[in-house]
Parts: sequence; C-alpha cells; structure tokens
Amino acid sequence: MFPILFLICFAFGYSQNYSKEEKQLLFQAAKLDSLMQNNDPKILGLFDKNVSFGHSNGWIQNLNDFKKDFSSKKVVYKEIKQTEISELKRFKNTFSIRRKIKVSGLYKNQSFEMTLSLLEIWIKKKSIWKLWSRQSVEIKA
Repeated sequence: MFPILFLICFAFGYSQNYSKEEKQLLFQAAKLDSLMQNNDPKILGLFDKNVSFGHSNGWIQNLNDFKKDFSSKKVVYKEIKQTEISELKRFKNTFSIRRKIKVSGLYKNQSFEMTLSLLEIWIKKKSIWKLWSRQSVEIKA
C-alpha cells in the first residue's frame, strides 16, 4: 500500500480541474511510478497483456521481457519523481498522457540519473486503466 503522505500529496497535487476519469488515470500513473521505484512485482497488475515499452536508449520490451528484466533487477530504480503533465487526452476507452519524470537508479550496478519525457497510452479494461504502451525519450539539459 502507498504511504499516507504520498496519497495526501497526490490528492492535493492532482485535484485541480480534472474529471473523475482523469483523476483515476493520474492515480494509476502515480501508482506505476511508486511500484517501479519500490521494485514491487505488483506493478505487473497495471499492464495490459500486450503492453509495449520503448526506452530512451532504443531498447524495446514486451510484457515477458519486462517481467524477466524486472525480476532479475537488471534496472533498479531509486527514485522516480513526476515533474510535469503536459497533455492528457481521451478517446473512448483510451487515454494518452504526456509527462516528465526525473529518475535515478542502477543499471547493471552502474548509477544513472536522467529526466525523461514519457508518452503513455492507457486503455480501460473491466473498469480498470491498464498501461498499453509507453515510450520514453531522455531530455538532455
């Protein structure tokens, strides 16, 4: 479960001018960041079975690739902090969200820190928003 402080910050940080559906989606995005930062295997419950990840280094993963790399701790995230939401669009049972995050962690035991621009596509399945696709691009300072 999320720490209470996280939920309080989330509630106040995202309460402005968002519809109920948008708030649900933003909560899922925040949950994704939190579970990834904590290397929590519950993260798999947020993904559609056909999820696709395009990483900033050109690396592409499907769900099986993600599971293998996540469980092996090939990449371990220490911190993931959302800094901006620049676009949130809905079409039927699909949302696209463009946001920026700052991340730090270890890749094969080597430290890294970067700012990423993300495009995420979320689809609604049985009243739950699932991540269907995510593309990241590194923002150079």
